[in-house]
Amino acid sequence: MWLYLAILVGLYYLLRWYRERQVVSHLRDKYVFITGCDSGFGNLLARQLDLRGLRVLAACLTEKGAEQLRVKTSDRLETVILDVTSTESIAAATQWVKERTGDRGLWGLVNNAGISVPTAPNEWLTKPDFVKMLNVNLLGVIEVTLSLLPLVRRAKGRVVNVSSIMGRVALFGGGYCISKYGVEAFSDSLRRELSHFGVKVAIIEPGYFKTFVTSSAVISRSFQDAWDKASPEVKEAYGERLLARTLKAVGSLDKMCSQDLSLVTNCMEHALTACHPRTRYSPGWDAKLIYLPMSYMPTFLVDAMINWRNPRPAKAM
Repeated sequence: MWLYLAILVGLYYLLRWYRERQVVSHLRDKYVFITGCDSGFGNLLARQLDLRGLRVLAACLTEKGAEQLRVKTSDRLETVILDVTSTESIAAATQWVKERTGDRGLWGLVNNAGISVPTAPNEWLTKPDFVKMLNVNLLGVIEVTLSLLPLVRRAKGRVVNVSSIMGRVALFGGGYCISKYGVEAFSDSLRRELSHFGVKVAIIEPGYFKTFVTSSAVISRSFQDAWDKASPEVKEAYGERLLARTLKAVGSLDKMCSQDLSLVTNCMEHALTACHPRTRYSPGWDAKLIYLPMSYMPTFLVDAMINWRNPRPAKAM
């Protein structure tokens, strides 16, 4: 029995390996629009796809980021300034993409732009803190996607949304995990709706990688700012010791993060160029061996694991 089972599993993975090796034809004629190309995953993916010969339309938040990217790429790559929180900026970028893609449509849309702060325990934050995060990480993804969907549908192309393993397990408070859970839900519903038009939707769920989003200095400053603005009652309940231990843990974040960003961008590239892309990609060993298994565990067990690792508030029972 076990032998037959092993053979079936082996055949399944062999078939999947064969299917996933098949590549879409005429890649050099296809346009891909990527948000958040100033640095990190978006910047590397833009350079990677440019080397592959695709026609990359890279959206950057700043002119400095756009200029630095153009220096490192071929003349085929074009840049546009985009603020995903601004409807006017999205409309202008959409028109810019239409002018370049013409009747071909847009083969790939990669929603990569994102931020990780303000981050802190929920009770330390205010509604505007959550709104700031959701405007970039979730509502920006939704509005950019809805604006460009007609072009993607015309090309029978791909939508690739960058979520996070934190879209499966909420390890900390603030709007980040909320936004990534939202990206997961939006992507799932979008995938089912667009399958009728030949459009494929993929979700990238990275573990911890060394980018600006995981910068320990930026996150530490966010924790400290939230603490400084918290009420005396909140400070008494949580205590200075919790803040100090949290800042110490965040300070070691850089050592935890993988520096090989290509593990993520290779997944993005596969989602855009493979004939049979996966629905979900989880780059990083921490994602595969820790956080994905946690997302399937009983809730009480996950809660116990997270509470055991995190410092306790001063007034904890």
